Amino acid sequence: MPLTFTLQANDGHARAGQLQIRGIEVLTPAFMPVGTNGTVKALTNQDLIQIGYPLILANTYHLHLRPGDTLIKNLGGLHRFMGWDQLILTDSGGFQVFSLAKLNKITPEGVHFQNHLDGSPMFLSPESAIEIQENLGSDIMMVLDECLPIPSDKSKVAKSIKLTTDWAVRSLKARQGQGNLFSIVQGADYEDLRLESAQMLMEHDFDGFAIGGLSVGEAKEVMYAMANLVAPRLPVGKPRYLMGVGDPSDLLNAIESGVDLFDCVLPTRNARNGSLLTPEGWVHIKQARYKEDPAPLESDCPCTACRDGLSKAYLRHLFLAGEMLSGMLNSRHNLTFLYRLMSQARQAIAEGRFAAFKRDFLSRFAD
Repeated sequence: MPLTFTLQANDGHARAGQLQIRGIEVLTPAFMPVGTNGTVKALTNQDLIQIGYPLILANTYHLHLRPGDTLIKNLGGLHRFMGWDQLILTDSGGFQVFSLAKLNKITPEGVHFQNHLDGSPMFLSPESAIEIQENLGSDIMMVLDECLPIPSDKSKVAKSIKLTTDWAVRSLKARQGQGNLFSIVQGADYEDLRLESAQMLMEHDFDGFAIGGLSVGEAKEVMYAMANLVAPRLPVGKPRYLMGVGDPSDLLNAIESGVDLFDCVLPTRNARNGSLLTPEGWVHIKQARYKEDPAPLESDCPCTACRDGLSKAYLRHLFLAGEMLSGMLNSRHNLTFLYRLMSQARQAIAEGRFAAFKRDFLSRFAD
């Protein structure tokens, strides 16, 4: 299970690499679809494999609450439970605790909170977050961290990054199996605290480094600045992961900063709500302009809808009729679009033309 990461090309800070676990290869930069409850909504495992995704994300908090990580362990682990023999990264559950649950108290020991499903009292510590993820059998685990909103008081953030570092070190010590462990750089929008957080974490032997606490409602310029500040300073020989980012413009800007891995619910959530990715930007398929449009979304896209020549008029009809096929086709299209974008970015890095590739894409793509 040990992770290996090989850097294969650089173009400025942008990187093309190869991440490998259990003999399974992930070519970076790479996007990870989000399978919150052990499934990427509206898609089968075979759909994901056919598109080309070898690595997905599952949510520790949700699976811990339902059906329970002990049950999943007893049934052979999450890979067997969901019939997925490729790679799984799990988050620590901390973000969901801070965003979904009613918090009671944050202490140095961990977080006391109420289960958002039934209100029952719960406690999550760095050690229990690792135990849950090991029960799931994750290939890549994330440490428990404190995710503060932007803006936050600087003294509070300074205290928080020390707590996050302490929790990360405890997570490293708590690891019993061979699952790989990533730490998470925090620091809100304070440059000095971001660098201090990164430096404290780099003193320990984590398998990869994530940048957290961004893409949570702050201005995009803040996210770009923090990623551009932190990513190039993280260890060259280990993967770098920007959490919660899935918009094409944001992905390309972060790749230019030196980020390797990404995840977000945006492409599949937007797909189920009728927003579809094209080289010219988002297509909101319910709009009346597509009522009689005979053209597919893209002429050269290999997704099911485009390959079969399904018209925008038909996709609009499915969405307005509430057909399940709408979410299935739309989700497959959006994830195909992002997979192709990552592959094109990788090729551009290898050929030393990433800046031109990014500039050309953004000149056409309308957010």
